[in-house]
Amino acid sequence: MHKKALSKGIFALSFPLAAMMAGGAQAAAPEMTAEELDRAGNIYFQRCAGCHGTLRAGATGPGLLPESTIEMGQRRLESIITFGTEGGMNNFDGILDEEEITLISKYIQQTPEEPPEMSLADIRETWTIVVPEEEWPDSPQHDRNWENFMVTILRDRGAMGIIDGDTKELVTEAETGYAVHVAKSSSDGRFWYVQGRDGRLSKIDLWMDPPQVTAEVFIGIDARDVAVSHYGEWADKYVIGGGYWPPHFVIADAHTMEPLKVVSTRGYDTEGNYVHEARVAALYDTPHAPTFLVNVKETGQVWQVDYSDIDNLRIDHIASAEYLHDGFFDSTGRYFMIAANFSNKMAFIDTVERKLVSLLNTGQIPHPGPGANWIDPECGPVAGTTHLGQGLMTFWGTDPEGHPDHAWEICGTVETDGPGLFVRSHPNSPHVWIDQAMHPEADVNQWVMVMDKETRELTPIHVADRPAEHDAVAVHMEYDQSGTEVWVSIWARGRGHQDDGAIVIYDDKTLEEKARVENLNTPTGKFNVYNRLKKYERG
Repeated sequence: MHKKALSKGIFALSFPLAAMMAGGAQAAAPEMTAEELDRAGNIYFQRCAGCHGTLRAGATGPGLLPESTIEMGQRRLESIITFGTEGGMNNFDGILDEEEITLISKYIQQTPEEPPEMSLADIRETWTIVVPEEEWPDSPQHDRNWENFMVTILRDRGAMGIIDGDTKELVTEAETGYAVHVAKSSSDGRFWYVQGRDGRLSKIDLWMDPPQVTAEVFIGIDARDVAVSHYGEWADKYVIGGGYWPPHFVIADAHTMEPLKVVSTRGYDTEGNYVHEARVAALYDTPHAPTFLVNVKETGQVWQVDYSDIDNLRIDHIASAEYLHDGFFDSTGRYFMIAANFSNKMAFIDTVERKLVSLLNTGQIPHPGPGANWIDPECGPVAGTTHLGQGLMTFWGTDPEGHPDHAWEICGTVETDGPGLFVRSHPNSPHVWIDQAMHPEADVNQWVMVMDKETRELTPIHVADRPAEHDAVAVHMEYDQSGTEVWVSIWARGRGHQDDGAIVIYDDKTLEEKARVENLNTPTGKFNVYNRLKKYERG
């Protein structure tokens, strides 16, 4: 059952909604046909479930259950979806057409039903070897500088674009899952693992000509993140994928992608309330121990999972705050810093002692993405985050030994013109780059801000250069291998404009445009092989 459904791609993953909804909708909810329910279910999965939950119970975004949505009414729901909110929800005018907005407004007034679970046996049925190991090359099959490849998410395309950082050429588009959130590499940078929102966990070999997927497995029907073991004798032995639904994590053999173990993340939040939809928000390998960090969104718990004995997993449950989202390490790799964005806090975990060391109140809904570390002239080593709910970048001290007075305390803030998703820097750079992608207006979200590390002054840069009616935001910054170029995505996501996306490349010293990679389908996150291998900024 699972193998057949999963093999059909995203449009088969919206659950058998017509059958599940039959007889379940409240009397006051608008009537919908089976076809409309299926179509609306796909839209909800693609655009809404990440923030509002598979069961629509809410998380980063509010709950969308019929007891509240029916009372709000069709017209108001359509208005909110069309124009967005000041709390961080972007406008969908230009992304969805009027008919789709009407459809999804009706859908969120229906009673949600629970999709099926997946056992380890179900997951094993989806495991596929695409390129047998005997066909893997012993050395690169091409003469490109693969350590300067940009492994780039083509979100709605369901692929990873492999871009040559030297020539600025799109080498290939490797077919992966839909709406990949992040990519993580093997310890030598050759293999890259990507987790699609549709549950598809793929392994890509950059040495092949062209680079391609060698194996894959579906670890769920809705998923978000991935991590690879890098520590000691376990380097490149395990890969872990985290599910939104079912709420669990799956550990697989990083070499073959064979699924080995599945562990449910359902449990209790920091107030002792049971959470059925306890989703895995983010996954990381720790530099100083053979452990994965499994960040369970709705419970506010960071699970430090020791993989040195996979048959007898030791799991330390570290309570922080709800709802956990994205995080990153300090420059030493010891301290993990994650946004508890519903609580407006950053949580700081000592991964050596395996315990929470501090919680910090930031701005409204912190969202660091891969984060940024740099040296501040006043506070020493610091790290920062953007916010989904306001135009603000907050940064704090991260050096409890050398600068104890500033450790885990706010060092400073800078105001931007709108809420953003990502902040990025580099040890050799004088700058910190900040996007404003969550503002609903093009005259803000098509610009990024560049902060001088010494003066904290901001310089605005107009990146997207698209008409206001063309929904395209400037998002996610990444440095090249040399640390002198900054690559910024133009995420074109409006109707009929998906292939109008691009990446704009800047000289980090002069802040002048150097080049563009055009005609990309919804480019978002980019991951430079060399920088990620060196763990610059510990993102």
